[in-house]
Amino acid sequence: MSKAPLMPIATAVWLVENTTLTFKQIADYCKLHEVEVQGIADGDVGKGIVGYNPIISGQLTREEIKLSSEDENRQLNLKTIDVEIENSEKKIKKYIPLSKRQDKPDSALWLTKQHSLLKDSQIAKLVGITKNSVTAIRNKSYWNFNNLNAKDPVAMGLFTQKDLIDAIEKAERRIQREKKEKEKEKEKTKLSN
Repeated sequence: MSKAPLMPIATAVWLVENTTLTFKQIADYCKLHEVEVQGIADGDVGKGIVGYNPIISGQLTREEIKLSSEDENRQLNLKTIDVEIENSEKKIKKYIPLSKRQDKPDSALWLTKQHSLLKDSQIAKLVGITKNSVTAIRNKSYWNFNNLNAKDPVAMGLFTQKDLIDAIEKAERRIQREKKEKEKEKEKTKLSN
């Protein structure tokens, strides 16, 4: 399926009014019937439609129009611009109600128990509390530690399962990297002795 220009009838109106192209060329370019383009030229079709300039929108060039005006058998080619849309997925801090804020230390406790390989800074970032609070919970020196109940933060909706999996994968990569660095240091000490 070939693509038509944006707003084909308005584009045809502009091409009829501003160029010397044939009705067939305009019809082929705008994916309209030749009789419809002739009706636009006669003023029967498209009354009140303001012409849409395809040059300004980047769908056609002046050179393309000039070449097609000189050769009646040449078709106009729609100029397509591939725009790469970047998915930045920038995380936006969302509002957490007071009732859920009280569950943050419980979530940090759950993460320290269930996923001990996560760093305190990762847990703090996921849950949304300070690193000092996470460290205190891990060391059992948190001011309200006796009243904490480990609760799954994903089930409570503090963050998504994908966020948790990403953090765990990052921690695993960090551990692998540290392991390789230790092995390299051991090899260096063996070679130096």
